[in-house]
Amino acid sequence: MTPESIRLISQLRSEFYSLFATAMNVPVKISGSSYSSNFAIASWVDDRKRLNYVSIYAYTAPDKLIPERPFLLRVAINKSAGRVGTAKWGKECQGLNESWYFELTVLPEEILDFLPWIVSLVKVNEKGSPSFVQEPPHAFDFNLSKGRLSNDAWTQSALQVADLARV
Repeated sequence: MTPESIRLISQLRSEFYSLFATAMNVPVKISGSSYSSNFAIASWVDDRKRLNYVSIYAYTAPDKLIPERPFLLRVAINKSAGRVGTAKWGKECQGLNESWYFELTVLPEEILDFLPWIVSLVKVNEKGSPSFVQEPPHAFDFNLSKGRLSNDAWTQSALQVADLARV
């Protein structure tokens, strides 16, 4: 990644996690470990005492060899964080929430717009409701897997940028 991309993702990650922690109205811990590096993740324990986590990482980013590569971010909930420590949550945590995950690929300028929507998605999922509380701030598409809706979504603008890069 270019130094500018590294600075931007670090800034967006920090701002997103801080706002996320405030909006969740439950204790949220921000730690510095993830599946591929030491970037931060935000974790919380839900009503069923399961550990949940959100991580933000570069799906693709420009670098020295391919400076024209698109800069796309991924917001991953309960996925792609590898070993998330449950021990630091103590007795209030009974293990990882492996019952659901969600990934959203966005442009960097869209990520903070999705914060209230992500919080509502988490809260709706914890309640077991099948419908979203809020409309997403930007149009997105779900990938279809064997005719079923998956937990992988891309904003339409991120998909367009990715498709243009493949041309």
